[in-house]
Amino acid sequence: MRGRIYIFTGPTLSAQEGRAELDATFLPPVAQGDVYRAALGKPVAIGIIDGYFERVPAVWHKEILWAMSEGIHVFGAASMGALRAVELAPFGMEGVGTIFESFQRGELEDDDEVAVAHGSAEDGYRLLSEPLVNLRATLAAARAAGVVGPATSAVLERVARDLFYMERAWPTVLTRAARESVPSVELEALRAWLPRGRVDQKRQDALTLLRTLRARLDAGLAPKQVRYHFEHTDAWEEVRRRASRLPLGGAEGEDVVPESLLDELRLRADLPGAWRAALARALAVEQAARLGRTVDEEELRRTAEVFRAEHGLLSAKDFTRWRRTQRVEDLERFLEEESHVRWVETLCATDAMRHLPDHLRATGEYGPLLERARDKERVLAANGLEHPLLADAGMTEAELWRWFFEQRRGQPVPEDLDHHARDSGFADVDALRRAVLRERCYARLR
Repeated sequence: MRGRIYIFTGPTLSAQEGRAELDATFLPPVAQGDVYRAALGKPVAIGIIDGYFERVPAVWHKEILWAMSEGIHVFGAASMGALRAVELAPFGMEGVGTIFESFQRGELEDDDEVAVAHGSAEDGYRLLSEPLVNLRATLAAARAAGVVGPATSAVLERVARDLFYMERAWPTVLTRAARESVPSVELEALRAWLPRGRVDQKRQDALTLLRTLRARLDAGLAPKQVRYHFEHTDAWEEVRRRASRLPLGGAEGEDVVPESLLDELRLRADLPGAWRAALARALAVEQAARLGRTVDEEELRRTAEVFRAEHGLLSAKDFTRWRRTQRVEDLERFLEEESHVRWVETLCATDAMRHLPDHLRATGEYGPLLERARDKERVLAANGLEHPLLADAGMTEAELWRWFFEQRRGQPVPEDLDHHARDSGFADVDALRRAVLRERCYARLR
């Protein structure tokens, strides 16, 4: 038995294609902490093809060094794997393939040579752009086939290089090249040749990595030997501690926010608020971990009950629908973190209240809100309406709610007012009613 192998891949080569070449465990694109977690399983080797690099912390050099110091061979090719292999070749990481060799010789220098835009894991990491290394390889093949001449090839390569990596695609390159007086005959010939002639250099290198690894394993792969001493720094211990709390492949799926989802938040101008809320959630979970808090089955059950009640998910059917539409695959993890967040919210309520004014100052809301609150106090006190009743507002309760929600907020009256009150930060519907009565009387007097 030759031992376990882990391969990190995604848009370059599918797991299904990979399994046809090598008996290994195929994981999503690598992110910071993934190599450390994989190494904990004591595999014989780890292969890195694809990796996250933009919105998710990229795989750290030091975790690769640690894995090799533990006797694990680490190979890299095609994309992120090629980049890290060039950087860590002096320490023993093994690079494979044409792209790795081009970087190692200095023919390629920029990381965006291998960068691509791609869909989510659910979408099969569908490619949304063409990596520059593939564009270069394809143009070289087109020149060799006599489809385009050197001058046209040079223009096309320059046009592709000048594009942002997410915009690189053959239709865009050809359209922009046409504006630069490139002979239309050559462009049309290339357009017709591309479906059969396009070179996927990244995929070829990924397959080379798997075949190389298979051959090395068949020949017998002894534990990795390194010449360096691994230094356990504070920064390393912090990354290691954080990584230990996630499962292997934790960067996969819902944990990596698709760029398209971020665009939706940006278009709604919701991203800053969502980002701060996510940060607060991360810090709450981190604080619970620092304090050694654990969540047993009873606490998970209570958290689930409260969450379902708050969100109107009382029936099993509604809860199942919510899980499906919100893509909640690991319900236990979600509820455990939700329990931590609620516990920390209670624990830190006083501190949060102390920081609320500064938050409002940062958003520019503190001054106007404070002035309005003080003016409301003065006006209501001057008219003996510090604690007004429905009669003082001149309305029935139904009319009061319609005035507040429909006229002031432009939304229908919520079916569950008590639920709405708690969601809005009031203790209950009575507290909400008192605040709305004061607002109604203040509005009439002003």
